[in-house]
Amino acid sequence: KKKRDPATSNSPATIFTDKIINAMAANDADSCVPTQVTDFIFDLSDSVTLSQINEEQTKLYNLTFRELCTKYFSSTQWPSPQSIASECNGNPLFLAIYAEVTHRHWHSVSRPTVRDRMDGWNVYRELFEELLDEENVTATRAAFYLLPDWTFDIMHEFVYQFQGFCQFKAAVHASAKKHNVNVESPTDGPHHLVENLNQLQQNPDAWSVDSVTYYLHRLISVAKSAKAQVGYQYLGIFASIALSRLECLLGDYHGCLESASWVTEGSMVVMDSGNEWSSAQVMQSVFAARLSYSYHAGISYLMLGRYKDAAKVLGSACIILQRGLKTGQLRKLPGSDQFSKQYDRMIALLAILTRICPCLQQDGHLLEESLVKWINEKHHAPPSKDEATYLQDLFLYGSPKFVSPSVAHDAYKQQQKQFNEQMKSQVASRQVRSYMKLYTQMEISKLAQFNDMEESDFISLLLCYKHKMYQLEQGSGETSSKSALDIHYYLNGTTVHVAEAEKQRRFENYFLSQITQNADIMKDVEAISTVI
Repeated sequence: KKKRDPATSNSPATIFTDKIINAMAANDADSCVPTQVTDFIFDLSDSVTLSQINEEQTKLYNLTFRELCTKYFSSTQWPSPQSIASECNGNPLFLAIYAEVTHRHWHSVSRPTVRDRMDGWNVYRELFEELLDEENVTATRAAFYLLPDWTFDIMHEFVYQFQGFCQFKAAVHASAKKHNVNVESPTDGPHHLVENLNQLQQNPDAWSVDSVTYYLHRLISVAKSAKAQVGYQYLGIFASIALSRLECLLGDYHGCLESASWVTEGSMVVMDSGNEWSSAQVMQSVFAARLSYSYHAGISYLMLGRYKDAAKVLGSACIILQRGLKTGQLRKLPGSDQFSKQYDRMIALLAILTRICPCLQQDGHLLEESLVKWINEKHHAPPSKDEATYLQDLFLYGSPKFVSPSVAHDAYKQQQKQFNEQMKSQVASRQVRSYMKLYTQMEISKLAQFNDMEESDFISLLLCYKHKMYQLEQGSGETSSKSALDIHYYLNGTTVHVAEAEKQRRFENYFLSQITQNADIMKDVEAISTVI
């Protein structure tokens, strides 16, 4: 146990505004903090600001903190920052970090009120202001150290609470409209509704999209500076992943891919405890971060019409999830209860992709055979539903909860409408493809009759299909335009000539699947008792 400095042990925390202190201290019993908790806070403060040892902090954050949450704070708040200030000598940076992690816990075990949401904004604002303080950024000795897992949790929760606030704000305004309550000057109406509207009016800048993106961009900018400390490099990497998620939720799919491009390219080198890591390796070391990026990048590629890139990103993540959930390794990680749900959502998105981009199911192509088999078993369109409706249902299940900073726009319906418009042409083209697969050449007029279309409209559809399936594809280090069709066709006069794409015969997937089946059989055999 490290010895406290008696000269500064009672220093007050000066970082927080009176508003935050009063809000967090309202339910606080200063004299009833268990010794086990105060010792933990002291050790955590030491690991963050002084010793900065990875292994020590891993145990404190991933094990001890969760154990104390279960034992003492399963349904209550942690002590306020002011009541434990003596455990960290009143260090304002650590108190801001402590406020965030304890607020995040309270947000997860309670049903947050409008005041909790406002307090959350103040907690994150104070944390980022402290982190971005010039004295901490330019300090000769690192001002703090946070684990990559911990850093990602902070940035992920920041965007999550922004998303929740946008949904809450939209729900309050919808309720006001239902009860005919004047949003500008709420007086008459249900008490909770009037209170929520008043709180929103009194805090117009809370969780504004401009402020949220400002802090994320500032953290990224500091991380990219030449003399950035390792703690700031981690913050910048995971701020980029959080920004990528935010851009996807707002419907800016180009922004989503661009935000994290420098991280996935591995352009930054991080030195931590004598080990050298690229930014891509740092991201991949935190499984939840890798999963978040894969999911939101996959959605973005899908909405941009880059189907093969979407399949690559989602398919690789699903394979890891499939194996990790089967072996039980992923169930040991924090947040493992969400992995199965995320896996199901990504499988639904892959089901969409395999239907509108049939080349994905070819042997030896982008998706593994076991994954294609599982997709076909889980998501086969029922005869009672038409293709367009079935694809819409899959998208509703697999897509994230889109948000808009403006309550006047329903972001979720807007993105759903955009997807539906994209799928209308794909469904019509899919039917055309099914006919062309049967012939090597055919008169355009006859093929148009099969599709109940005029010849001029059908020619437009053929050209449109070829154009839509000629899309950008990420290669090794560069992006180029390639066809995503599994057939090649062209028009010559009044005839359509069709040549099916040459199939690449590959056998490794077959042997790997047989090896896996054999291993499962041997495991069952070894479990059989042979004692007579």
